Amino acid sequence: MKSSLTASQIRAAFLDFFKSKQHEIVASAPLVVKNDPTLLFINSGMAPFKDFFLGIGKPSHPRIADTQKCLRVSGKHNDLEEVGVDTYHHTMFEMLGNWSFGDYFKKEAIAWSWELLTEVLKLEKDRLYVTIFEGNEAENIPKDMEAYNEWKKVIAEDRILLGNKKDNFWEMGDTGPCGPCTEIHVDCRSDEERKTIDGATLVNADHPQVIEIWNNVFIQFNRKKDGSLEQLPAKHVDTGMGFERLVRVLQGKSSNYDTDVFSGTIQSTENIVGKKYDRSDSKEAIAFRVIADHIRAVAFTIADGQLPSNTGAGYVIRRILRRAVRYYFSYLDKKEPLLHLLVPVLATQFENVFPELKKQELFVAKVILEEENAFLKTLDNGLKRLDNIIKESDKIIEGKAAFELFDTYGFPIDLTNLIAAEKGLSVDENEFESELQKQKERSRAATELNVDDWITLSDGQSIFVGYDSLETKANILKYRKIKAKGKEQYQLVLDKTPFYAESGGQVGDVGILQFKDSKILITDTKKENDLIVHFTDEIPADMSGEIIANVNVEIRKKTTIHHSATHLLQAALQQVLGKHIAQKGSLNNAEYLRFDFSHFSKMTNEELENVEQLVNAKIRENIPVVIKEMPKEEATKLGAMALFGEKYGDVVRVVIIDEKYSVELCGGTHVGATGELGLFKITSESAVAAGVRRIEAVCGEAALAYVSTKISDLNAIKEALKNPKDAVKSIEVLQDENASLKKEVEKYQNEKVEIIKQQLRSKVTNRNGANVLFEKVVGVNADSLKKIQFDLKNEFENLFFVASTIVNEKPLLSIIISDDLVKSNNLHAGNMVKELAKAIKGGGGGQAFYATAGGNDASGIDTVLKQAEERFLILTS
Repeated sequence: MKSSLTASQIRAAFLDFFKSKQHEIVASAPLVVKNDPTLLFINSGMAPFKDFFLGIGKPSHPRIADTQKCLRVSGKHNDLEEVGVDTYHHTMFEMLGNWSFGDYFKKEAIAWSWELLTEVLKLEKDRLYVTIFEGNEAENIPKDMEAYNEWKKVIAEDRILLGNKKDNFWEMGDTGPCGPCTEIHVDCRSDEERKTIDGATLVNADHPQVIEIWNNVFIQFNRKKDGSLEQLPAKHVDTGMGFERLVRVLQGKSSNYDTDVFSGTIQSTENIVGKKYDRSDSKEAIAFRVIADHIRAVAFTIADGQLPSNTGAGYVIRRILRRAVRYYFSYLDKKEPLLHLLVPVLATQFENVFPELKKQELFVAKVILEEENAFLKTLDNGLKRLDNIIKESDKIIEGKAAFELFDTYGFPIDLTNLIAAEKGLSVDENEFESELQKQKERSRAATELNVDDWITLSDGQSIFVGYDSLETKANILKYRKIKAKGKEQYQLVLDKTPFYAESGGQVGDVGILQFKDSKILITDTKKENDLIVHFTDEIPADMSGEIIANVNVEIRKKTTIHHSATHLLQAALQQVLGKHIAQKGSLNNAEYLRFDFSHFSKMTNEELENVEQLVNAKIRENIPVVIKEMPKEEATKLGAMALFGEKYGDVVRVVIIDEKYSVELCGGTHVGATGELGLFKITSESAVAAGVRRIEAVCGEAALAYVSTKISDLNAIKEALKNPKDAVKSIEVLQDENASLKKEVEKYQNEKVEIIKQQLRSKVTNRNGANVLFEKVVGVNADSLKKIQFDLKNEFENLFFVASTIVNEKPLLSIIISDDLVKSNNLHAGNMVKELAKAIKGGGGGQAFYATAGGNDASGIDTVLKQAEERFLILTS
């Protein structure tokens, strides 16, 4: 059972087959999910079509087929730390799927599945088994005889197996669309093995060579809140076939990583590190698999608009990237950045199926390189910290210390174990696991969201009218209570709303809902999938009847001004800096605008001035802002800019501010003409991430207020300088004088330090084979005291010097010990200073040879010095 087809040919065969069955072939949705609080990433083939099954949106065609990028890093078989250890689970994967929205059903889906697998892709029929839902008596769901009868037409009945609710009944959630499914399994074992054990007994038994290859879900029920099921008026088909697994089966491989989906990346990695991938279970082989898997997840997610960060989806990507770095650092002996070198390989491989990576190849590689450099530096610091922990440990490294290495420096527990073992130590893994569990519980508590069921008042669709009106009569369709971080709120859905839901960088509207006898404040408006959800802290007792929905006009106007200014800004940046400028994030609210864009260097003052002048020139021209809806192809011909990571429909909304200047796809609200912006003023330009810059700016009244404040500040500075003719020159003179005075002070300090050192030299005594000194040092700062101690350490052999001083009316304690004394007497300044600092009501720490502590009670200094002397004598006797 081995096909000569390449991965690309297999993917094309699937899509071509369903195109011949009158399916519309659609592009993959971006990996990064927007407007769905339940997901960070697309994690299944059906996720982009969720709205269609929920009845919120309508598909462009009743039959659709695609290959969807998916990402999973949690759940059964998807723990990140397990990816690469086995040979068939992944973070990012492709899901091939065909969909019917109220069109064909079980008959066609089953027949086409069989036809594609056996007639087109030539899988051997005697290696295939299928499962159908056996029924559930408790829920009064009968056996899926319709699927059974359709399968009987093409496969022997002893190969049609019954599956339970867990394996063969799909549900979107506790409520909503659901239905039975039928799975197709393939037996990849050798003929000899197949003769020994019947493959039917190994289906759904976690056998690595008898695997599910395709799942056909038949959505025919709706699960109600009381748990009962009702038949849906329209029945749907939702299928999913893992692409990497299909290629492995067709190419006759025992591992997904041995197929040409991954072989190009692995070969490039071999060339970079000078090692060979041996397909074993060794740490080195696992490292090759981890890199081949993780670079896909990281590169495509960045291309889809998600930069690595410390929160949310960005943190997931950073974790994946850092795990890959840890593996090549630890097991491939590669101490320089590697992953960014693989981006061109991936970009070329997937150019015809996921072109967004090729279009942003340099940008994605730059972001990954900066992330690698930063983490390699962190790893290096972690190794130094581990070295200190080992010195402080006696046979066993505490689990808390191992967790610190994991949490702060990204050290996996197996790396800490490996290095500890080399030093003859072990790690308290039970305590480590305990600390890890505590962190997970803290994280879960911080993000926990409790959502009640929707309470439906009436059926209907929610229509947005806020482009044309900021007030409308409406009715409540449904509402529910939510609780996040201890705060209770309510979510409302209206049949008609003028409230703009947060999207495209523009914040959601706020305003008022006027009921018959009361009114409530809408604090935010967001999208959940395509549903417009209004947030409020309270609801009236009676939610029925007609209401009046009012958007806060002033806040909407100021927000709209900043959104339109963002379009002018992006066009100006492209003119001043170049066409490589692409939006990487934005925020438009009533106070200011924030615009993130791809650019690899800090903007000069001249560039910022040019951008500002260009935007203000367009404002003065008072150009009409034209908004049109048109087919996406027509918008593309017009040169409309689209955002990477956004999914657009067949008909798009285009915002035009002079066809030769700014044409963008945008669903936000905008001014009627650029003159309404009044004035544009940049307030800051900074770095956000590798290859990403950020501009913050203000418009309209906010810009006038900003300029007025700056003028007031300037006048205050002039007044403080006695109103000179040239304020800048006066400040430069002050700076020169300040620098000169600093040099004088430094010279005085150095002279004082030399005098103090001379006094201290005469007080050094020899005790227990060491040169010792316990002294209050008066009139020096922390830096001067440190210099004195290090200078004396270089002058005296076997020095043990405990010093104290007063800095900003607070006591400071400092200990320095010669390296030979540390080794010969097993001394540790860091441990010692922690204990001594208790006498001055403080704390501190440090290294074995040098440590400091601060405190709040200067009266304890004499006690500290006495205790230090006693401790020295005990430790060195």
